[in-house]
Amino acid sequence: MSIITLITDFGVYDEYVGVMKGVILSINPAATIVDITHRVEPQDLIHTAYIIKHSFKYFPEGTVHVVVVDPGVGSERAIIALEVTGHIFLAPDNGVLTFLMDEPNIGSIVRIEDSRYFLESVSRTFHGRDIFAPVAAHLSNGVEIKALGVPIDKTGLKRLFIKSASISSSGELVGAVVFIDGFGNLITNIDAKSLDKFCRFCEKEKLEFRMGKKKIVGLSKTYESVLPQSPLAIIGSRGYLEIAVNCGNARSYFMADKGDMVTVALNNL
Repeated sequence: MSIITLITDFGVYDEYVGVMKGVILSINPAATIVDITHRVEPQDLIHTAYIIKHSFKYFPEGTVHVVVVDPGVGSERAIIALEVTGHIFLAPDNGVLTFLMDEPNIGSIVRIEDSRYFLESVSRTFHGRDIFAPVAAHLSNGVEIKALGVPIDKTGLKRLFIKSASISSSGELVGAVVFIDGFGNLITNIDAKSLDKFCRFCEKEKLEFRMGKKKIVGLSKTYESVLPQSPLAIIGSRGYLEIAVNCGNARSYFMADKGDMVTVALNNL
């Protein structure tokens, strides 16, 4: 099996993604290439970490996942190959693999150094083409991860500081918007387990969700639980609390951005 996935912040305006695919197919014409997304906001490492966490398990073991969100391209930052539960990840050592560090069954971790698996000429600004793509193609052709470079320990890898939801001094559950999807839905760092724990003795219909001066009462089960253009709170497909607007855009409705606070409280009315 030779599946290669791509996650980048390249967008689709320029030729970058297409060229990476051309490099891969030149080395392994039988490769199946899957675009997970190329619409990560430039240099957004935290969003990238969430995308990796919520996508890789839907692919079969043996898949090679290429992650090129790389503000440090051309610097001394390492490029690593990491094996987790039968999947292989190629990424810059900048924290985008933070969530994987807590996964069971971590296998080999290698700092990629063997230039035999690179393109002949390596630029300082496009390692996606010159290193990531050819290395991924060679892996999909059966090259062992340990052949790529020097083994390293996961304790030496960079991690992102990703803040978790917490209980405030006033007893409210406080989280934040961590990214905003293409529909304008505000995805928070409040997961379903944290919400269940906070509301273990109450009804979710009595929860109050606040963003700025606006509030939503009750946790919805579907978008159509409210009228069109009305806001709602819902547990999304990733298992996190999302603030949305039925047939609308929550980002615009709340004038929201990444990092904005979301508060959950008990509505006593």
